[in-house]
Amino acid sequence: MSQSPLRQLALFAFLIPVGATGLLGALQYYSWGGTVTPISSAASVPDNSAKSLDPEGIDRLVNRMNGRPTLKPLPEAKEVWECEVVVLGGTMGGVSAAAQSMRSGAKTCLIELTPWLGGQISSQGVSALDESVSMNARGNLSPDWIDFKRLVKDQQVEVPPWTNLASPQNTSDLNSCWVATLCFLPKAGEQASEQWLQQAATQSPESKWTTSTAFKGATFDPTGRLITSVYAVRRIPKNPGYVPLGRPSKELPVWYSWSPNDQFDKVPMRLQPPAGKQMIVIDATDTGEFLGWAGIPYRLGSEGRSTTSEYFASQQDNPDCTQAFTFPFGLGILDDGKASQQLLAQVQPGYPKAEHRAYFDMEGFPMFGSASVFNYRRILSTTSNDSRSDDPAPGDISMLNWNRGNDWPFMDPPLILNEKQITELGQHENWLGGLSLSALRHGEEHALLFAEWLMETQSKPGLPMTYLYGIDMPMGTASGLSMMPYIREGRRMLGRNGYGQVEFMLREADIRTDMRGGRDFRPTAIALTHYPIDMHGCRYRNQSETWEASSAPLKDEHLIKPIYIPLEAIVPQEVDNLLIGGKSIAASHIVNGATRLHYGEWVIGGAAGATAGWLANYNRRPNHPYLLPPEIIRKNYIGELQTKIRERGFTLDW
Repeated sequence: MSQSPLRQLALFAFLIPVGATGLLGALQYYSWGGTVTPISSAASVPDNSAKSLDPEGIDRLVNRMNGRPTLKPLPEAKEVWECEVVVLGGTMGGVSAAAQSMRSGAKTCLIELTPWLGGQISSQGVSALDESVSMNARGNLSPDWIDFKRLVKDQQVEVPPWTNLASPQNTSDLNSCWVATLCFLPKAGEQASEQWLQQAATQSPESKWTTSTAFKGATFDPTGRLITSVYAVRRIPKNPGYVPLGRPSKELPVWYSWSPNDQFDKVPMRLQPPAGKQMIVIDATDTGEFLGWAGIPYRLGSEGRSTTSEYFASQQDNPDCTQAFTFPFGLGILDDGKASQQLLAQVQPGYPKAEHRAYFDMEGFPMFGSASVFNYRRILSTTSNDSRSDDPAPGDISMLNWNRGNDWPFMDPPLILNEKQITELGQHENWLGGLSLSALRHGEEHALLFAEWLMETQSKPGLPMTYLYGIDMPMGTASGLSMMPYIREGRRMLGRNGYGQVEFMLREADIRTDMRGGRDFRPTAIALTHYPIDMHGCRYRNQSETWEASSAPLKDEHLIKPIYIPLEAIVPQEVDNLLIGGKSIAASHIVNGATRLHYGEWVIGGAAGATAGWLANYNRRPNHPYLLPPEIIRKNYIGELQTKIRERGFTLDW
């Protein structure tokens, strides 16, 4: 479809003054006064713009006819990328998807909101890889994953001078933790993700990717079933010394805005297929941004037993109850004279400080020594002692991602905006991320207060702890918090008719050995993963009923079947050229607890990318009708696709 030449840049701007610089500036949020005005969405930020010059172009008219959201404003694109495959989100799933698509030879484009590629292992700070012990023992982790891990281990990373180590250091020489076989500085994850794409791009030299770029929406054909273009906005810092705040509650309104301000120049972008072709779009965002923006059927929060027929489901649905999210941070064995602790003491949270502190608990673990909290996710060790039993040494760094610590489980308000809220806030027309800024703010404050509490209550003589913040520290932010939270669960798509369900989704019995009624997904499997059901629950501040599936978590992974992800789990309803490449697959709230981890996200994203790349190659064949994802099974191409996925280095056999 031709694009309208009439689009004009909307002339509006909203500014959020940064105010003070450094950690204290990053900690401040509008005001530290006693009264906090709840802010549930970026739409709450006043728009002091001039009237937008936004004529109704062809795309706008078509979207009005087909019932899809109408972008308003819709600026003229300053950059137009031609793509056979578009990947939204440079998460673990997104990096894996884009690499597999490029290795198929497809012209691939990827956009990532934050300045770092890698999602969980970089911008979200969870740089300790979760893997199935059983898969490791059986040696059936995918070769593609093993190659990526090796790339992470081989990274040379800069280390702070106070570690008394020469810089740079090899990541494998710093690795000493007991939660996983590989823990590392987040920068190593970012560097490895970039190099992974560079290697893959040798097989698709015209492919492109960019960070610091927000998804804004899309246009469709007249039927509303085919995406014809994707819109995004890239931000370019005006200050070459720009450092992310690590306070997305404050940054997201600016990051998603079309308009430049005193911090950033903005580049409106359009991603579209080459002339005469169609494209495949992969939603690899952790929250299912495309699903939320376009209003494609999805589930949110916990489901009741009457909805999913799961044994350990709650008594009723609660869309508010997504798993807790976390802002990781770094603590170092360093004596700074309690300077960082005193800075954190200035945080004045929206909820009473005592309420935050009542949640903190070491859960029976010591801070130092054998099987300690510090060693659990130690991402930099200055010695080569045993990871589980030794006391840390001066210069060691631990990444904190602790259940009864910086987890934010409270639903006052929920993090993920639902369809009603998205509509009321106008985000279908002007997408701003689909997250509650108020929830983000509370989660940020909770993490900062947990860091203060740890230094105050857990430091020991000879083992003083310092909160690490700034561009040269683990999270690379002024606040010391990760650039974005680790989001365990967002929107989960509803599949089409398959395996006896009108709206397909993986359910509890499908992944447990001790339950009847599980289905065999091997005939259409495109990914294989395995992990215990690891759920971080939800709460209300007034202790009212949460309707969480509180009995569903399962630590014994021997009771978990091999989790086969069928093609039906990544093909959403209503749109025919969209795939899911991460956490938003068609899975219940309970099953999400076993598929959301690093390895699961990686293989799901890789399968989506391999599928999209295979389709791009298929559709270049002369005298063949165009093939779309929903037709692969119906037209009996699933065997050919599975063969290609295996060739791409992914295991489909337990």
